[in-house]
Amino acid sequence: MIDTIRVDYKQEITKENKEKISKHLVKSNDLMEKNRNLVLKVNRNSTSSLKDFLDLKNWIDEIMQEKELRVCVWPEYYGISYLDIRTQQFIGIDSDLAKEFAKDLNVNLKFVNSSFATLIDDVTNSKCHIAMFAIGNTPQRREKIRFTTAHLSSDVYAITTKNNRRVQNWEDIDKNGNVVAVAKGTYHEPIMQEKLKNAQLLVVDKMHQREQEVQAGRADVFMTDYPFAKKMIESTSWAVLIEPKETFHKTNYSWAMKYDDEKFYNRVEEFLKTIKNDGRLLQLSKNNGLEPIVNLK
Repeated sequence: MIDTIRVDYKQEITKENKEKISKHLVKSNDLMEKNRNLVLKVNRNSTSSLKDFLDLKNWIDEIMQEKELRVCVWPEYYGISYLDIRTQQFIGIDSDLAKEFAKDLNVNLKFVNSSFATLIDDVTNSKCHIAMFAIGNTPQRREKIRFTTAHLSSDVYAITTKNNRRVQNWEDIDKNGNVVAVAKGTYHEPIMQEKLKNAQLLVVDKMHQREQEVQAGRADVFMTDYPFAKKMIESTSWAVLIEPKETFHKTNYSWAMKYDDEKFYNRVEEFLKTIKNDGRLLQLSKNNGLEPIVNLK
């Protein structure tokens, strides 16, 4: 803090006063330079703009003050955050855990619809306080958003049809002439771009288009994860699951939030540690058929 120097303009500006004013100006300039360098450093090391830097909020204080936790979810994610059309209620492990977190905070819960395609914008633009729908923790996403400790981990799986003759096992997928569908914005997109050497990769805009392309015969398989593969087998009569014989590319699933809010991040981490120790995470994974991919570490 720089001391304020007051000089009566009616008094004679003495040599002593000149020296005081000079020292004060030097300190002021030094402080302004430090602040300028701090802002420049933030802008260099963050994707946030200067306005974002100045508008940083402490989410946990806002949540407690407003008595509301806003959670981004993808309403089509079976076993994770699925919106039951009949009851209009969210079901799945992460929607259940969002309810537990709100209960622990003693606040109301508001679900906000999101998707993998809009995830980063939704989080960075503060559409929600936290995204809770089993988000794959990838290097590309970590450049923009912050991830919590993992609570689930899934490998990659493939879905084909019963009448497909070209793909009978995992080794058949990456063969000349085959078409492999993935949804834009999912972590399967960069993985398959890297892994495929012979088959053609088809990137579709919407998740349900993967299924449509395979059913129509325009794609041989679509790539997905354990929860969605489970949904396809349980809810359709045409889908066939193709599993890798050994680990193909296991990905940790976490929740996501904005950077630069240590207080909120630490509170979420505290909640995760608690539910891993008190049995709630394990029990909810069993309730939703996801015990094989639960991460209790």
